[in-house]
Amino acid sequence: MVLNYIWIAFFALAFIVAAVRLIFFGDTEIFPAVINSTFESSKTAFEISIGLTGVLSLWLGIMKIGEKGGVVNVLSRVLSPLFCKLFPDIPKGHPVTGSIFMNLAANMLGLDNAATPLGLKAMEGLQELNPKKDTASNPMIMFLVLNTSGLTLIPISIMVYRAQLGAAQPTDVFVPILLATFFSTLAGIIAVSIYQKINLLNRTILLFLGGASLFIACLIFFFSTLSREQINTWSTTIANVLLFTIIISFIWAGARKKVNVYDAFVEGAKEGFTTAIRIIPYLVAILVAIGVFRASGCMDYLIQGIARLAELCGIDSQFVGALPTALMKPLSGSGARGLMVDAMSTYGADSFVGRLSCIFQGSTDTTFYILAVYFGSVGISRMRHSIPCGLLADLAGVIASIFICYLFF
Repeated sequence: MVLNYIWIAFFALAFIVAAVRLIFFGDTEIFPAVINSTFESSKTAFEISIGLTGVLSLWLGIMKIGEKGGVVNVLSRVLSPLFCKLFPDIPKGHPVTGSIFMNLAANMLGLDNAATPLGLKAMEGLQELNPKKDTASNPMIMFLVLNTSGLTLIPISIMVYRAQLGAAQPTDVFVPILLATFFSTLAGIIAVSIYQKINLLNRTILLFLGGASLFIACLIFFFSTLSREQINTWSTTIANVLLFTIIISFIWAGARKKVNVYDAFVEGAKEGFTTAIRIIPYLVAILVAIGVFRASGCMDYLIQGIARLAELCGIDSQFVGALPTALMKPLSGSGARGLMVDAMSTYGADSFVGRLSCIFQGSTDTTFYILAVYFGSVGISRMRHSIPCGLLADLAGVIASIFICYLFF
């Protein structure tokens, strides 16, 4: 229901702003630009869905091998103590916890292409446990918010963009992104736990959060001892070695259990093709709405208003130049990436705005895109508190990014 109102608001605001620009300012180009954006956004949505087909088929095929080989069940048993606390409605040891873990691990390693199909597989498993097939269940919402909070340990793509745009030290945003995304994820977990009355003050969750904090501290210390080239090399190597290890482990487990791994892969790959086709309408809907909102100038006016408000409050408005990336990130990953590159090109890769835009890009994920794709893949239309919790996590990431960037740079 909330997404319905947001979707309507995008179009309504875009029309009002475009009409004002035409009538009062004689901007005859605005409505053609808005209409052109609908065609471009529709095309982009279709291309994204078709582009996902191969990746979805690959990873859902690998996941099917993992299921039949028993790997997912093993992960479920290992993670059961923690997931029983965060996802109390999932039966203990259920295989879907393994799928959830695989998705979150891919996100943490910055493996976006692998994370999406793994996430869709997890969502299908959660839908099987869902008593109301058109309404998001509590475990679905916790899972979605963990995704939208964008927990990332190795933001390799952002560092690559910084290197291409001439940053003296492309990896200097690594630690700030790690800190900002940690706060975003923590805020998301707390928000969902309040809505769902999950007790976070228990031994299992406190040990997990303490362990996660210690791991992040050790990771920060390790990378702080490396040179720029070494960080890039180690980040890329670790991510890809782990990814290929997962593939080999699943195939080995299937072969060990005498599973016909080829047939299992093809069976899962067929599901990937079906899923890619099924999400097209949902992607078209959300990306067209975002496109007209941008083309009408609403985003530009919003940024200008925030800058004026900051100046009136006596706050340093230097951060406002990077805000388009932060505001676009919940709506469109590719749009935010483009705005990040634009900020670095305009202000300089090593400028405050350029660095902050990178931290914004890495601190959260594409909330509305994830909601549209993941919920759309299983036919969820009633999203309950998923949007407010996801946006609270995004807001925490944005605020943390600003403070951290001022602290570091």
